Amino acid sequence: MNCSNCGHLNDGGKFCVKCGHKLQEEAAVSQTAAASEYQSQSQPQTAYVPQQPNQRVRQAKKVSKSFFSYFTEGIKNPTATAHAAGESQFVNALITVILYALSIPIMLYVGWKLLLIQFVRSMFKLPIISEELAPSDMEDFNTGTDLIKATDINSIIHFNFTDFVFKQGIFIFIGLAVIIGATYVAAKFGKVDVSFKEFFSRFGTFLIIPTALLLIGLVLAFLHVEYFSYFMNFGLLSIFLVVPFTIASFKQSGTGGLDRIYSTLIVYVVITIVLTFIANGLGEEAKTIITRMGNSTELNDLF
Repeated sequence: MNCSNCGHLNDGGKFCVKCGHKLQEEAAVSQTAAASEYQSQSQPQTAYVPQQPNQRVRQAKKVSKSFFSYFTEGIKNPTATAHAAGESQFVNALITVILYALSIPIMLYVGWKLLLIQFVRSMFKLPIISEELAPSDMEDFNTGTDLIKATDINSIIHFNFTDFVFKQGIFIFIGLAVIIGATYVAAKFGKVDVSFKEFFSRFGTFLIIPTALLLIGLVLAFLHVEYFSYFMNFGLLSIFLVVPFTIASFKQSGTGGLDRIYSTLIVYVVITIVLTFIANGLGEEAKTIITRMGNSTELNDLF
């Protein structure tokens, strides 16, 4: 064993024969160092692998980023974006159609109290009724409307969000699918050679601005601004513009097909029928709400 103090080689013992330095401490240090070196060599080295984000989360972020870019570009340049929309934009167009279908029942769920007040207020303004009303009656009505706005009537009449929004949303989505299908058939009769996915993508792209109007109305409904109903009406009626824009955006592949004016009018008939069914469905929901309001003892106690 070599002495760490003078370097002399010793055969054994506790002390160096040359300088007298204690050798046991040197042996313990050497054994500890050798053991730690052996342990580090015998154990496998595991490299740190950073945790990868969930595949679904990454896919959702990718889709949402793509849709946001597509939606904003469709607002800024609707015609150019629609003409450039091919089958690759099918998913984004489908999301737009779903947003259009869901925003209407959500808006009605949030703002139905304001719509009811607007309806009653318009009835009070009719000449037949307004001439027979005393000023005190109108003051009582204004007091009642303020009370309705401040009351969470949904909890009193048990107006279920899921039951109303998803049921009516699916109903409206089916109606939109019928309108898109009818428009596609009319375009095919007009000698337009295009796949359904590409046609759907272009229709959904032209639907971006009506959807944006509905989303603005939805925000106003959440803020309890009565003007949200105007945006809802504009968004609904804009479907009558989406149809001719979509048909006119494609070139005819031949001659002798159905004239685009007649094909548009045929689709308008389909739209009118679909909107009638949607209005009837919403009307039934309105009757249910009014019936629940009339039978609610908690609501009657407010007045």
